[in-house]
Amino acid sequence: MSIIAYTHILVVISADLVHILKALADDNRLRILNLLRDGELCVCDIEAVLCIKQSNTSRHLNRLKVAEIIVSEKKSQWVYYRLNHETFVKFPFISIIINDEMGKINVCKKDLELLEKIKASGRCCD
Repeated sequence: MSIIAYTHILVVISADLVHILKALADDNRLRILNLLRDGELCVCDIEAVLCIKQSNTSRHLNRLKVAEIIVSEKKSQWVYYRLNHETFVKFPFISIIINDEMGKINVCKKDLELLEKIKASGRCCD
């Protein structure tokens, strides 16, 4: 590999890493990733658990999507989000944060409990 190609790869990885770290630097975005670690969720479930407005939820989800930490899929009128496993392979430290550290944070534990209650009560997007 030439030095130019190697330098280009380092610059791309560096830029990706900066976007990822900036995306992770928010409580609500970390809480969203915590919710998504067990599978995809509709945006309405995320809004309900975080108790934030749709516009704020969309802003946070967009930031995570631009950083390629999550991906989305439209099903009918609902948009579902899930973790982008390709990014987790490329940057394994994200998995450590989400899988090992988030479970130690009380608000994240409460978020998962609330999500289970919301799912059990019958969701508007199913």
